[in-house]
Amino acid sequence: MEKRTDKNSYTIFFAIGMVIVVGSLLAFVASSLRPRIDENKRLEKQQNILYAMGVNENDESSATFVSTEKAPELFKQYITKQLVIQGEKISEDDQAYLIDVKKQQSNAKSGTERKLPLFIGEKDGKTYYIAPIRGKGLWDAVWAFVSMDENMVVQGAYFDHQGETAGLGANIKERFFMDDFIGENLLNESGDFVGINISKSNADPLNKDKNDNEVDAIAGATITGDGVAAMIKSELRLYVPYFKTLKQ
Repeated sequence: MEKRTDKNSYTIFFAIGMVIVVGSLLAFVASSLRPRIDENKRLEKQQNILYAMGVNENDESSATFVSTEKAPELFKQYITKQLVIQGEKISEDDQAYLIDVKKQQSNAKSGTERKLPLFIGEKDGKTYYIAPIRGKGLWDAVWAFVSMDENMVVQGAYFDHQGETAGLGANIKERFFMDDFIGENLLNESGDFVGINISKSNADPLNKDKNDNEVDAIAGATITGDGVAAMIKSELRLYVPYFKTLKQ
């Protein structure tokens, strides 16, 4: 009986030891990979911002980023300022593109004043204002980088998602949807911010009317579209005070 107890104790200690070893190995691997993961995130954000202002490698139908090799150089070339808007305070920060929008949304809910990153780009003599925004789709998070001119007219957009349905809500990152936003006004005729609706009943499938504050919905993706519209309205509204300063 005593020998069996010793054997059982050995087995338990061995199992505990293996768990510790495996856990240590996993922690080491995660730690080793962290710099590469962080670098990939930085490059992806640069690509997203550049895409929204029209610096990309699109052909007639595809949505294609500039390469990761080119992204840092092009980001430095086209992005002239990175701003952080916090209440009435506006400051420059060359690391503003690394601000975690999700974290800032959580901070705002807990009563901490939110930091809003805004990127100013120059291309072909034109100024672009690019804002990162985040919302909720059907299944999980959706987010975007929206480029605007000084009148809050959309100049370009890149949408992405965490887990929308393939062939339906996931199509928010397809060219046919993203390009519809180009030229759309975020303000109404009176100059008030209203955002952009994603409408099933939009009587403008070719999206020729850029002053109706609507784009055509994706078939079978009503909830995702509603989430995108809600994201645009709630998030870009926060930038209105800054755009008003451009008119002063």
